[in-house]
Amino acid sequence: MSEVINVSKIFGENVFNDSVMRERLPKKVYAQLRKTIEDGKTLDPATADVVAHEMKEWAIEKGATHYTHWFQPLTGTTAEKHDSFITAPDAEGKVLMSFSGKELIKGEPDASSFPSGGLRATFEARGYTAWDTTSPAFVRQDAAGATLCIPTAFCSYTGEALDAKTPILRSTEAVSKQAVRLLKLFGNTTSKKVTPSVGPEQEYFLVDRQKYLKRKDLIFAGRTLFGAMPPKGQEMEDHYFGGIRERIAAFMKELNIELWKLGVSAKTQHNEVAPAQHELAPIYASVNIAVDHNYMVMNVLRKVAERHGLACLLHEKPFAGVNGSGKHNNWSLTTDDGINLLEPGASPHDNIQFLVVLTSILKAVDRHADLLRESAADVGNDHRLGANEAPPAIISIFLGAQLQDVLSQLLSTGEATSSIEGGFLDNGVKGVPNLEKDATDRNRTSPFAFTGNKFEFRMVGSSDSIAAPNVVLNTIVAEALSEACDVLEKAEDFEKAVHDLIKKQAAEHQRIVFNGNGYSEEWVQEAGRRGLPNITSMVDAIPALVTDKSLAMFEKFEVFNQAELYSRAEVLYEIYSKTINIEARTMIDMAGKQIIPSVIKYTTVLAKSINAVKAAADADVSTQVELLNETSDLLAEAKNALAKLTEVTEAGATLEAREQAVHYRDAVKVAMDALRTPVDKLEMIVDKELWPMPSYGDLIFEV
Repeated sequence: MSEVINVSKIFGENVFNDSVMRERLPKKVYAQLRKTIEDGKTLDPATADVVAHEMKEWAIEKGATHYTHWFQPLTGTTAEKHDSFITAPDAEGKVLMSFSGKELIKGEPDASSFPSGGLRATFEARGYTAWDTTSPAFVRQDAAGATLCIPTAFCSYTGEALDAKTPILRSTEAVSKQAVRLLKLFGNTTSKKVTPSVGPEQEYFLVDRQKYLKRKDLIFAGRTLFGAMPPKGQEMEDHYFGGIRERIAAFMKELNIELWKLGVSAKTQHNEVAPAQHELAPIYASVNIAVDHNYMVMNVLRKVAERHGLACLLHEKPFAGVNGSGKHNNWSLTTDDGINLLEPGASPHDNIQFLVVLTSILKAVDRHADLLRESAADVGNDHRLGANEAPPAIISIFLGAQLQDVLSQLLSTGEATSSIEGGFLDNGVKGVPNLEKDATDRNRTSPFAFTGNKFEFRMVGSSDSIAAPNVVLNTIVAEALSEACDVLEKAEDFEKAVHDLIKKQAAEHQRIVFNGNGYSEEWVQEAGRRGLPNITSMVDAIPALVTDKSLAMFEKFEVFNQAELYSRAEVLYEIYSKTINIEARTMIDMAGKQIIPSVIKYTTVLAKSINAVKAAADADVSTQVELLNETSDLLAEAKNALAKLTEVTEAGATLEAREQAVHYRDAVKVAMDALRTPVDKLEMIVDKELWPMPSYGDLIFEV
């Protein structure tokens, strides 16, 4: 009989959330902590000591013996250093369990050991982690026992951000300040804060762990570097939303329980398009919490998979020939009293405040399309974007029929007087109720689509943090709203000024709107005519971080300074080169030590078979000889390609930053493709018993 799960009882049970704080903290301390969380008020040492003590007592009740400052360096993953609660033994050899406010608020990891893009040299080691009071602490329970995890920001000794969290907090403050300015102009005096709300959909693959461990490419690179397509892939479209297999269902059940305990509102789960591919989607949360939760999701996915004898693949393209994985970032702006600024209402043409926000977003995305594209730049995403399985590498906005009609009215007559209504859908089946029909269809080919009361940024890669895209979205929208407020605050006739502003922004930035098929070649050509950037490579996307307009914007809103931006560009070039270098060296290792020896063994067996047949009888062996020749030719091609790959990989070792990244893209990746081509053909020839690793079919269908 299946275990009965009381979700309301277990949800958030391992989180030091508001209800726990209200229950355990003295009223005065709780009130002071709330002021710190909500208003950024400094937390005095005495209050911090009380909070730390109660947090420690709560964690010990959960079985915790250690605590860690849980932070997000520029590695794309989280980091932690564990300290126990014990104090030095007293004269009798006994220890106490203690945790001070100072230990809660500040930690000191080695900043030179994390990517910094030159902000920290090897001998400049000091860095700090600082408690983020806006994200609740939690207890993680795993093989190490129970550990109190304290979400923290991570900065250098000189104050520069070395992490993903700090810019999120800064950009959230920036967009909130400008949105509140706008609301006040429309007479709103009750909303004090505006927070981006985010719901990231997470796609992933699951494969059998024993098979995973037999593939060096999956272990070292997270994706298959060799592999011929099986007879069946995703072409029957039978996996999408299909029945979930028992083994996967058991994994999903435990995954949900683990996430619910951590306060992650895992909501939706289903099979995705590709075989062995699945998706998890949470309910919306404030952007800072959503970023933290998505890191938790990725960590828990991997851990729970291992417990079930599975391996979770988060790479954007684990298997060539089938769809890869993304992470749709659903973004909206919500006030502290529950108003969604992206809610168009029943008649968007009359919702002037919404139209100001909407056209400001058009302006922001059009002006900074290159920067938004860069925020989703990832080595794995280069395999996915523009491949008719994900949005193109061209940034555009889908508005849908209703908002497109409003925009068209504004552009043609200067004002909008009506809005298309959705009505009802009658499917002609008795007993099935008529459905309320949305005024707008969806468009899965658009990278930035309006979907009712939010924008869905579909470019983000499955292995990426959602921090960078949301930092960019927050900041570019803050800039556009700021400029709108600058105009409206000076207006003598507010009503005329606001209508003129909407028309001006719609007219100047209509080129970014595209409601058609983003997969089509016609759109690529049309985007070129419109002057929209088409950035197909991560290497070419990185410079958007340090353009004059990006530098000016980020510095104006105090999200990044110049040093932080240049350091991030340096880190990204380094990540690109290191990733391709690891993939190339893995291919060299697999081809040289596994594949070529197996093919030689096969040709030897085949040649002996031919000679044995010829010696025993005067039989026709032309087919076998033809096969031997084909195999030998492909083997020679593979050996030559291996030598070339080795050569170009070694040649890139001494290059610097962008020059090295360009070399790995233009020379090493080309050589990798040249090696893969004959090897994949050989896989279709060599006996399966002799092939040294599980095939695609073994991996994606035998789960």
